[in-house]
Order: sequence, then C-alpha cells, then structure tokens
Amino acid sequence: MTAITAPSDRYNAVWIIFFVLGLGTLLPWNFFMTATMYFTSRLKDQDLSLNHTANMTDAASSDTRNILESKFNNVMTLCAMVPLLIFTCLNSFIHQRISQKLRICGCLAVILGVFLLTAILVKVKVDPLAFFTITMIKIVIINSFGAVLQGSLFGLAGRLPASYTTPIMSGQGLAGTFAAFSMICALASGSELNDSAVGYFITACVVIFLAILAYIALPKMEFFQYYMESIGSSLTGEEENRMDLLKKDGSGEKGTAAAGGRQSPSVLGIFKQIWVMALSVCFIFTITIGTFPAVTVEVKSSVAAGSAWDTYFIPVSCFLLFNLMDWAGRSLTAVCMWPGKDSLWLPVLVGLRVVFVPLFMLCNVQPRSYLPVLFGHDAWYILFIVLFSFSNGYLASLCMCFGPKKVAQHEAETAGAVMAFFLSLGLAMGAALSFGFRAMI
Repeated sequence: MTAITAPSDRYNAVWIIFFVLGLGTLLPWNFFMTATMYFTSRLKDQDLSLNHTANMTDAASSDTRNILESKFNNVMTLCAMVPLLIFTCLNSFIHQRISQKLRICGCLAVILGVFLLTAILVKVKVDPLAFFTITMIKIVIINSFGAVLQGSLFGLAGRLPASYTTPIMSGQGLAGTFAAFSMICALASGSELNDSAVGYFITACVVIFLAILAYIALPKMEFFQYYMESIGSSLTGEEENRMDLLKKDGSGEKGTAAAGGRQSPSVLGIFKQIWVMALSVCFIFTITIGTFPAVTVEVKSSVAAGSAWDTYFIPVSCFLLFNLMDWAGRSLTAVCMWPGKDSLWLPVLVGLRVVFVPLFMLCNVQPRSYLPVLFGHDAWYILFIVLFSFSNGYLASLCMCFGPKKVAQHEAETAGAVMAFFLSLGLAMGAALSFGFRAMI
C-alpha cells in the first residue's frame, strides 16, 4: 500500500470522531474542577476547624474554614497529578500488552461510572469526612484511567497522518472553554450550587457516552481501516524479506531477534528519536501550569473595583479567554504547521515562553510582598493571557503532532504514548513549581 492509494476521510468523519474523543478526555475533569465550590460546600459541617485550639495565632484563628475545606484544593491537586503521571508512564508499556479497545472503551466506561455516582451523591446526604474521602478516591480513579485513555488516544492518532492529532488537542481545548462558559452562566443565573453541580456531572456523562459511541464507530471507517491495515501489511512485508535473507545467510537466531525487536519497539530507543519534541511539550506545560491558574487567578482588576466587571474579571479574562485562545491555537494546526518538525525555531519558541512567568508576576497580583506592579492596567493582563494561551495551544499541538512522525510507522503508537507521558510530566512539574512562583510575589 502507498499513500497514493489511501482513501479519503469522507465527511471528515474520522477527524470528528477524534475531536469527540479529545473532548471526552478532558471535559469530565474540567467540570469536576469547575464544581470545586460545590465540593467544599459539602464539607462545612465538619467539627475539625482550624481555630479549635487556644494557642493558635491570630491569622489562623480568623480562618473559619475547617481542615477539610482548607486542604481540599491541595489534596485534590496531589490526588490528580500523581496518578496522572504514574499511569501515563505505565501506559507507555502496557499498551503493548492490553488491547487498544479494552484500554479506550474500558477507561471511558469507568469514568462514566464515576460521574454517574458523583451526580447521584449530589442528592445524598453524606458525612463530610466520608464525602471528602470518597471525592478524593474518585479524583484518583478519574485521573488514573484518564491518563491511560489520553495516552492511548495519542498513540492511536500517531498511526494516522500528523493532522489527526490536532482534533484531539482541539477537543481538549474546547473542554476547558465549555467548562469556563458554564461557570460564567452559573454566576449570571444565580442558581444553587447543587443544581449547577447536577448539571455539570450529567453533561459530563452525556459527553463520555457520546465518546464511547464515537470510538465504537471508528473501526467502521474505511480511512481508519486503511492506516491500521497498512501498518500490519508493512510489518508482514518486512518479516517476509527477513526470512528470505535468513535462508540465504543462515543467521536465523539473530534475524528472529531483530524481527521481535521490530514488533515490540523499545521505549528508550523511541525516546532518543523524539526527545526534542518530548522535552518541548513537557516544558510548555510546566510553564503553563506553573503560572495558570496559581498566579493568573490572583490578579485583581484595577479599573472596575466593586463593579460587575470586578465580579466577572477573572472568570472572563482568565478562564474563558485562556481556554478560548488555547482552543484557537490547538485548532490552527489543522491548517498551519509552522515551524516544521525538524526546525530549530520550534524549541526556540517553546523556550521563549518562560518570559510569561515574570510578566504575570509583575501584573496586579494581590496580595503581594516582594515584587512591584509594573503592568497594573487590565489591558496588559488581557494581552499577556491572549499570547500565553494561544502559544500554549499552538506549540503543544505542534509537538504532539510531530512526535510520532519522527519514528517509523509501526513505532508511532508507542511514540504517542511517550509524548503523552511527557505532557503529564509537564503538568506535574508545573503544579509543583506553582507554589514557588506564587510565593516569590
């Protein structure tokens, strides 16, 4: 088979399916994070308050939150990032031993079950400590199976043309945009937290179910079948050529080992070929998560204190604008893929993103103790957010598209899984650095 005989993707059906799968990968977790206020509201009845002892400082005694409320975000981040990193790493190895269908459908089914349980628990009275424990277990489960799902999808897309990683990235970008828009709508409607939470979780369930249906339909697509079969046929051709050579030179044992090596690609060997792309995507998300939202969410409006704009400043300027421009950047790679996979400009542009760290630190972040405010006006903050989020989406999408294309076709799935691991590593490193970035201000 050659690329000339490849069938067309009729009605862009395969592209749309990968978009839905990308949306289903991150939309549940984005809705989960958006409902943080709901989760903390369920913890208010706990007697473990921070000011329960007489010898506490004045600063601590002024905090009326209990331990579960005050530690919720920190523990949630820990329970999210550690399993995400561990299981993304494991997926680089288990994808060769567990079938693709089981990994993708199984992970989607487990996540669907978790969100159905979460929606039911909204209407069930649970002791705060038990609710906290159950919530953290659900976060571990979601991110563990989500890591395997994400790595499997990028690996699967790696076996198709480079442009088919774009819909996954674009779908993930839309997930954040949709969650941010929902948060703004909830603020505008003034609806109860419980009602908003039910809507969040049911919507997530619907999207996950659609993603399962989309994946079931994928093998029926002629375009998808062609690329899956072409890999198998190319491997078969290579094996036949080796066997002919073995008959001639008698090196049966050595040749068989080589053939086995081709069937089970070395993760380390693949990393040596894609290390520039892998480290680039890791650096991109380290800078992004290190700054957003730990630093960006603390910026205060300097032009509309006390007004309606003050209320919507962060939801609109930080969350909605970030996700919209991130989505735009990811989607642009569908029509433009500059710089190329071998260009030095790509790692250079990735490295230049480090400038956003001091730029956001010098915005009107409050409270602050050390650094001056050099960019106090809201317009500066909005400009930085636009450039920051667009470059994140565009450069990350380029790296994820190019990584699997720097290896042989039969190694592309493993390369996609390795890229997904370094993406998750960047998320974890960014989460760890975010505490230091905020403390420096």
